[in-house]
Amino acid sequence: MNALLALWSLLLRTSVKWPVLRTLAPFVPVVALWWAVAAWGPFPPAFFPSPPDVWAKFVTLMEKGILPEYLGDSVGRLAIGAAVGIGLGVPLGLWVGLSKRAHRALWPVLLFFQAIGDIAWLPILIIWFGFGLTTMTFVIVYTVLFPVILNTVLGVRSVRIELHRAAQSLGAPPWRILTEVVVPGALPNIMTGLRNGLGYGWRALIAAEMIVGTSGIGFLMFDARRAGSVTEIVLGMIVLGILWYIVDAWVLAPIEQATGRRWGLVTQ
Repeated sequence: MNALLALWSLLLRTSVKWPVLRTLAPFVPVVALWWAVAAWGPFPPAFFPSPPDVWAKFVTLMEKGILPEYLGDSVGRLAIGAAVGIGLGVPLGLWVGLSKRAHRALWPVLLFFQAIGDIAWLPILIIWFGFGLTTMTFVIVYTVLFPVILNTVLGVRSVRIELHRAAQSLGAPPWRILTEVVVPGALPNIMTGLRNGLGYGWRALIAAEMIVGTSGIGFLMFDARRAGSVTEIVLGMIVLGILWYIVDAWVLAPIEQATGRRWGLVTQ
């Protein structure tokens, strides 16, 4: 026990100098516990695969080209849906945030549709569009759209009115007030909306692939149930977690933090 604690302390001290180790360090006890339960626990290997079993399945699916193909399908669908959702959500959020009439008219509608879960649309979408890319794209767009709109509205309405008046007193036209006062002031909230929306969209995509997909990581996991391949299901879960961690921690979070520091909302 003392040896394990000493090893863990050494790993933590080393991780200070190596960011990658700092990222991986919290998962070491999780994998160790998983390995121990798989080796000495009450579950048979078919129901509770060990880390070497999952790694062997990963190598097999990579060699066959199945995992790269399905992963590419999922990422491509997310990129298309997210691009459409962001492209619609940011302008609409700016409009609702700036216009009192639009806010009064559309805010209750936005809250109403936000409360309807994306998966709740699947039955009617299957009737309308069938099993295919259109249905999954709609789900992703719907899921990404509302966090982006609502956070953009919040950001726009949090910009102090004194800044608007100061820009007007200097003779700034409306488009310059929008681009140099409103958008920069709302940008931290917009980035938060993008981060949340992409996270929700990623989960919605996997759920949609399980139900209506014919490829993708969600389909891979759901299809594995037919053969009773728990190893493949666990591998899909790990791939999902790793991919989203990379996107969120190494791309979205730094951008959000940099945006906040740029406009004085977060200190170093």
